[in-house]
Amino acid sequence: QVQLVESGGGLVQAGGSLRLSCTISGLTFSSYSMHWFRQAPGKEREFVAAISRGLGTTYYSDSVKGRFNISRDNAKRTVYLKMNSLKPEDTAVYYCAASILLKTRATDFPSWGQGTQVTVSS
Repeated sequence: QVQLVESGGGLVQAGGSLRLSCTISGLTFSSYSMHWFRQAPGKEREFVAAISRGLGTTYYSDSVKGRFNISRDNAKRTVYLKMNSLKPEDTAVYYCAASILLKTRATDFPSWGQGTQVTVSS
């Protein structure tokens, strides 16, 4: 059974930084591409960033490009999301997800963790 555990969220002022972590069990971590999504109140879950298996190629949504950085540590079975220059519109619950191929639609993922809340005050 796949288990995803996100952590690192919190309350931060606009312009600040946070680093999210997601540790995964129940699958061969290095064989999977890893993703971060977020969901704000009343909105659909949206793609934020992804990092491929193998070469570790990264992808970002336009809204976070240049501010967020996704990375992975295969030995620790953990994916990270470093968020810089945070804005109030980044406020959401952040989730990680795993799939072999890179995907950007939340409906393509069968398993989710509990998420971690990020709140950015203005």
